[in-house]
Amino acid sequence: MMNPKPQSVDEYFSWFSGEILEKLQAIRARILKEIPEAKEVISYHMPAVRTSEVLVYYAVAKNHIGFYPTNSGVSEFKKELEGYQTSKGAIQFSHDKPLPLDLIAEIVKFRFFEVQAKAAKKKKV
Repeated sequence: MMNPKPQSVDEYFSWFSGEILEKLQAIRARILKEIPEAKEVISYHMPAVRTSEVLVYYAVAKNHIGFYPTNSGVSEFKKELEGYQTSKGAIQFSHDKPLPLDLIAEIVKFRFFEVQAKAAKKKKV
């Protein structure tokens, strides 16, 4: 049984190998390239990236990698996500298909600007 509570993103990644690990590393690299100031954290037992709050989470499931950009990150990209299994705050990237890294980058940037705007609004209050 895998340890259900990783202490770090590196520990989480250490549980995987081969193509799954490559996909996790590709997601991580692309997110950090887009938002270099983001911090990697473990939240809800998953790798996540945050600035003033979590932008996105991602995790390996049996048949897919779950990508969790919150409700707004899914609804904002409804058209681009046609063809992917989605729910309110989640997107499934099937293990047997290439990752849409450009789309992941766009979603992460959208969440970054959304969170920045929310933080700026709080400062004005």
